[in-house]
Amino acid sequence: MKYYLKFFLLGVLTLSLGFTACDKDDDDTVNYAKTLVKYLEQDDFVNTYMPAMISATDVKTENTAGTAYIIDLRGADAFAAGHIENAVNVTLTDVVNHVETTDLTNYNKIVMVCYSGQTASYATSILRLLGHSNVYCLKFGMCSWHQDFAGSWPSNISNTYATQLTTDVTEKNATGSLPKFTTSSTDGEGILDERVDLVLTEWGDATTTASAVFANPDDYYIVNYWSEAHYNLGHIPGAIQYTPKASMSLEADLQTLPTDKTIVVYCYTGQTSAHLTAYLRILGYDAKSLLFGINGMAYDWAVNNEMTHWDDAYIMGYDYVTE
Repeated sequence: MKYYLKFFLLGVLTLSLGFTACDKDDDDTVNYAKTLVKYLEQDDFVNTYMPAMISATDVKTENTAGTAYIIDLRGADAFAAGHIENAVNVTLTDVVNHVETTDLTNYNKIVMVCYSGQTASYATSILRLLGHSNVYCLKFGMCSWHQDFAGSWPSNISNTYATQLTTDVTEKNATGSLPKFTTSSTDGEGILDERVDLVLTEWGDATTTASAVFANPDDYYIVNYWSEAHYNLGHIPGAIQYTPKASMSLEADLQTLPTDKTIVVYCYTGQTSAHLTAYLRILGYDAKSLLFGINGMAYDWAVNNEMTHWDDAYIMGYDYVTE
């Protein structure tokens, strides 16, 4: 009798552990997205610290001290034409593997660098979600390092859509469900690893432009990722306000995002929205970051309302090397 009781209790324990490893839908299938969200919200980079950015001045200080490991995500030709001294050239698709197979214990910070700061923001978010809490992206990218690389920002600021901004409020969707996807893992860490492998390849599909959004606004669920006060000053018609460091949690408004429509996230510069887009795509949402944010559609309006904006004063003129 004791023999059978022992195996009965062992079976109950195993079943209990299985249910703590993953959530279940009503039809008893694994809810991978919910398991993943709960795992990520244990640290909750998205709703506490994001975005993780660093200025060119601070990068220079850390680099001079030898305490920053700098990863340049630009193409090989651009890297060869000029880059920050000590930087290494790594592709976006290989950045996680590079960070996790390189001994970086002697560095205080790992800095992601690209042209304008947006690709680097995407990479930074992914690495942060994987637990690399000392990763930052260079604010405004190489545009802020030296005039020779500053083309991306000045050529992409625009006032084209300033007159089309509105103060009309659009309410959030009702709370719904999380996206559906499958992986070979059922625990949070394993699911995250598999989703990251996919999302690293999707940056080309994870962006959009102001012209595309204004041409067909009804095609998108538009997330205004600003404070409510700034939202009330003006925003893209139909955009819905979500508060940074607050709205994107299970207990708040995450599940008001649609799973059957493309989500466009916009912020001031496109850097915070790139951070958030990486997170949402990992969760299975069809999310896109609006490149250059409000700077790319109503630059003067943003300046007048004291929002974060590109300024030539950010160009520091620091030395660089070629090879």
